[in-house]
Amino acid sequence: MNRRQLTGHLASFGTYTIFGLNLILCKDIANADDLTPILLFTLRSACVAVMFWLTSLFTRKEKVAPIDLLRIAGASALGIIIPQVAFLYAVPETTPITLSVIQAMTPVMTLFVAAIFVKEPITLMKAVGVALSFGGVIWLIMQSTGSAGSTAVTTPLGIALAIINTLSFSLYFGICRPVIQRYSVVTLMKWMFLVAFVVSLPFSFNDFVELEPAAVPTKVWWEVGYLIIFATFIAYFLIPIGQQRIRPTLVSMYGYLQPIIATIISIAIGMDTLSVAKVAAAACIFGGVAVVNRSRAAGEPKRPLRFGRKSKQA
Repeated sequence: MNRRQLTGHLASFGTYTIFGLNLILCKDIANADDLTPILLFTLRSACVAVMFWLTSLFTRKEKVAPIDLLRIAGASALGIIIPQVAFLYAVPETTPITLSVIQAMTPVMTLFVAAIFVKEPITLMKAVGVALSFGGVIWLIMQSTGSAGSTAVTTPLGIALAIINTLSFSLYFGICRPVIQRYSVVTLMKWMFLVAFVVSLPFSFNDFVELEPAAVPTKVWWEVGYLIIFATFIAYFLIPIGQQRIRPTLVSMYGYLQPIIATIISIAIGMDTLSVAKVAAAACIFGGVAVVNRSRAAGEPKRPLRFGRKSKQA
């Protein structure tokens, strides 16, 4: 593994570690019932858009081709708007366990999306790796049954929204890589989150007008702060780094970290206990990631990540 690939792995690892804690905090925000999902999404998009646009002031300017603005808008729809909105509406309608299981299907979906759109071959080794990791996730989830969130209700709507979240993110991983590789992370994200904010604002405007910030508990605002800074700004800064440096199927494999992080947090706060079975399940998950990593496939990233280098696009 060279340094470029290692950076991609570390970026993906960091992203999904952040997302693991995000699942628990989003559930807590939903239970507080102070912010509607669409309002939370708009606040999230607005703040992160401002953060990326401010960051762009300290990087070299990139000129985005008009046709690529349309492609970036499509990437925003698949990678931000659809999955995040679906996720936020799915959280109160599902248990953390159910949501984790469905999100664990991301690598499986990404495998086939990548095979269709970027011609990444489905090798036997890769299929074995995906199966091994997915089996580990199912094993881990089964060991968690009866812990945090197990008494909550999962509705058919929640399951449908969770599937939409997973499928949309898989499509983003699989078909948006060309435009992602064309521009720096800052340029890409500032436009994607601006699009997300503009699209969501009409749907959340009434909620925004009726919002009374003082009535929202301080704890909820701290959780929203984590959601904006870590689970959005930092995480979405890291996602393109992983996408540009390692294969899309392998990036999505790190999604298996989410149930692991949830289990660790549950143990830390006394909601769950560690067992040999859970350790073995985690070994299966990371073993599957290793198997996929060793499988050879076409379409390895060739261009280095850029943080604001001037584009040659017209």
